[in-house]
Order: sequence, then C-alpha cells, then structure tokens
Amino acid sequence: MSELKVNESSIPVYILSGFLGSGKTTLLVQLIEHWQQQGLRPAVVMNELGEVNLDGQIVDASVPMTEMLGGCICCTVRGDLGLQLADLVQEESPDVIVIEATGAANPMEILDAVTETSLYMRLELKSLITVVDAAHLSGLYQEQKGQTFKLMQEQIRCASVLLLNKTDRVNEQQLADLRDLLARWNGFATVMPTVKCEVDMDVLLRSGDNVHAYQSVEGTIKHEDKEHHVHSEACAEHGCSHNHVDPHPHASHEHVMVYTHYFTQPVNSEAFERLIAELPRDVYRAKGILSFSDTSSRFWFQYAYRESDYMKITPQGDVPNVAVFIGEHFDQSVIRNQLLELEAINQA
Repeated sequence: MSELKVNESSIPVYILSGFLGSGKTTLLVQLIEHWQQQGLRPAVVMNELGEVNLDGQIVDASVPMTEMLGGCICCTVRGDLGLQLADLVQEESPDVIVIEATGAANPMEILDAVTETSLYMRLELKSLITVVDAAHLSGLYQEQKGQTFKLMQEQIRCASVLLLNKTDRVNEQQLADLRDLLARWNGFATVMPTVKCEVDMDVLLRSGDNVHAYQSVEGTIKHEDKEHHVHSEACAEHGCSHNHVDPHPHASHEHVMVYTHYFTQPVNSEAFERLIAELPRDVYRAKGILSFSDTSSRFWFQYAYRESDYMKITPQGDVPNVAVFIGEHFDQSVIRNQLLELEAINQA
C-alpha cells in the first residue's frame, strides 16, 4: 500500500487545548458544525475535571462522544485515552476525531497518548489547537508568576495553531504585545486573533499540519514546564503513580481545586446569579446545569474571568442539577454553604 493510500485511510485527530474559560467548547461546536456541513461524521473525546460532563451537553446529540471525567489527566490519560479512541473507531467509524482537553491539562500528555495510539491504529494527529484568552493572558503576564501562568505558557508552547481569542477585551497595544509574546513562546504556530472563536475553519484546520514534527526536532517545547498537571480528589481514586518525593516532582498542579455541587432542588435564579457574580477571584471557572424555582426551563451556565452566561438547554439523558467550580486554593465550604442556603430558602 502506498503512503498516500495509508494517509487517506487514516482518521485525522485534532486536540483542543487552552486554559479554563478560553473558549474551547465554543470552538468545538463550530468545528462539529463545519465537518457536518461537509458531510463528515465527527466524534468527540471530552475530558472534564468535574464528575459530570457539562460541556458535552451543548454538543449535538447525534455526535458520538466519549467522556473522561474527574481524573488527574496525567495519571490516567495514556491507557484510558487509547481505549477510548479504539472504542470510538470500532463502534462509530468516525471520519474525524477531536479531543477537548480539560483547561487545566498539560496537552503534551494527550499529544503523547495520541501518537502512541497511532502506532497500532490508523490515526493521524493533524493539529494541536490552543485557544488563548487574550485578556486573561495579558493580566497573568503582568504578574509573571503562579502555576496558572506556567501552565498557560506550556499550553501555548505545545500548540500547532494559536487562537488568540476574546481580542475585543484588550486594546490595540495589548494585542500587539500579546502577539509578540506568543511569537517568542512559540515561533512555529500560526496566530489567529478571534472573537468568540469565529475563524475560517478551512484555514484553521490547514494551519497546524506537520508543525509538531518541526517542534520536536528543534526542541522548542521546554521540558522544565512538563512537570505541571492537575491533581483533584480523583487522583487518589485512580491511583496516581507519580513519585511525589522525587527531587524533580512531576506533579505541581495541586493549586487547581474542583468543587462539584449537586442540587437537591431548584433555587431562585436571581439569587444564584448574584452568588455567581460575587464569587471570589480565586474561582476562575464555573459551569453547570440547573433548574430554577422561578422558571420552568433548565439552564446551562458558565462563568469565566468575572463574566457569566446563561442559556436555555434541554439536556441529553438524565442529567442532575449540578454546578462545578474550579480555581486556586478557594474555600470550598464557603461556596457549599452559600448554595445550601439558597436551597434552604427555596424549601422554606
């Protein structure tokens, strides 16, 4: 069989990376629509830090999806992702696969897992697309410290294509500075400024081809930052295998915390919106699906970088009322008590 025929029979795989709230799921939905309009059958691997796949609820129900929930991605991804990809290929026969990584993941772990899986399956890693929140990165770069800054830096370094998203939230000088910064951190990746991830999909999907081969040769991916990964309570459950006593420990994302709250009953929408608007700055991402006591519809909400959105939704399957909060060293008990108080008020 010729090389051309081998490539034609391979299933292209795209990895979506980017920090929490950057716009990955928005891009995912647009990619799915693009492929479906071309008559292709896409499939999705969705990774979430929480115990419930909330982002997956806004993906078309006809799209085959497999979930990797609640885990420390560097502890579970290699074996689990290979199995998930194999199941998707065998059961769904997709034309293209897209993997959306949790926003707190080091994408190199996923990249390595996909390339390992492609050794025994006809998968071709086409591109690693990192979505960058322009305003968030601008703020972090001013401080140049903290694990969040280092993780975002690594996500940018790993990328084949960089979507500099939410450019409407920075001024022209900040945008120019950010483009210079991205060029310094990753001179190979195409930088595409966007608002709401609106971009020419054909150009986006072509832009990242073969970049990773050059990166590995030139050594532009810095190994000193490969230490970062997320540890949640699920780490212990899944059996984290890292040697944490090592003088160069692999684990250094303990700063990322996740709190999942399951509601026992609906809460008042205005009271909930006030609670979300007043979340401490240590909570940088929240999302969920809720029933409110003062409306008959269910809503999907998301909160990122001090802004929140609410959208009516009809969940797929039996989805509980749940909210997931992600941040750095925040007091989970405070948020839990506030939400319980909202539930108690409604019950009274």
